[in-house]
Amino acid sequence: MKNWDSLDEHGVCTADRDCEDAYRVCQILDIPFHQVSYVKEYWNDVFSDFLSEYEKGRTPNPDIVCNKHIKFSCFFHYAVDNLGADAVATGHYARTSLEDEEVFQQKRIKRPEGLFRDRFEVRNAVKLLQAADSFKDQTFFLSQVSQDALRRTLFPLGGLTKDFVKKIAAENRLHHVLQKKESMGICFVGKRNFENFILQYLQPRPGKFISIEDNRVLGTHKGWFLYTLGQRARIGGLREPWYVVEKDGTKGDVFVAPRTDHPALYRDLLRTSRVHWIAEEPPAALVRDKMMECHFRFRHQMALVCRLLQRG
Repeated sequence: MKNWDSLDEHGVCTADRDCEDAYRVCQILDIPFHQVSYVKEYWNDVFSDFLSEYEKGRTPNPDIVCNKHIKFSCFFHYAVDNLGADAVATGHYARTSLEDEEVFQQKRIKRPEGLFRDRFEVRNAVKLLQAADSFKDQTFFLSQVSQDALRRTLFPLGGLTKDFVKKIAAENRLHHVLQKKESMGICFVGKRNFENFILQYLQPRPGKFISIEDNRVLGTHKGWFLYTLGQRARIGGLREPWYVVEKDGTKGDVFVAPRTDHPALYRDLLRTSRVHWIAEEPPAALVRDKMMECHFRFRHQMALVCRLLQRG
């Protein structure tokens, strides 16, 4: 699947290299190789949203949006509808509440649209479950995937550790993919100098770093939208680390605080919109009590914390 068109900062088209690697795997396993391009869809549904959110001063997660719109929508429907696949298998470290045999035993029923769809929905909802390897668990990135796609998805690595997967790959002559570095950059775009990359698409808006404690100007930056609340602000000439507390989009200033334990960095209330419920929409406890306890994370590999979710 090719979703991004340009060269990386070393002039290499990583998509072409990934394509060759996948083709070699298919040759070794003696299975057919298909290639699809979703460059236009990725730009419209993922990257444009990514830029728009940054301009508003928020920090989107393109990997989550890509899984929702591209991998588990465009690609999923291509596999099922065009190739006649029974299910899609991906290399995510995650699991579902369905056993592999149950995935294949299902009859394909198109979910009814419209007002009364829930009355006709008799199947048990499929739950997204964490992987056995908690360090590699990727359920955070799958949190927006639809119920229909999840119902026909296999996660063969869900019960394995990364080391064991590497062992299997080595035993099956897949050394060329074992040598690849892990991809830690933007989904399909790759790892880059983030500031340089984003400023190719958004106009620089120079501003000041200001201390939250005494309003001192500590340095300058190229755009307030480049910074995420809580991140370390790399300000030249300062010994101790300072962290982003607040952003003023009107003036373009970024307010910073010293130390990770500064009171200004903490919040006890978070407002959210567009909640995506995977299995039960919305959960019965939330409907009944207008609140429910849940475990929460806003960053991959962050420890889950118990929080009270209130509705409305």
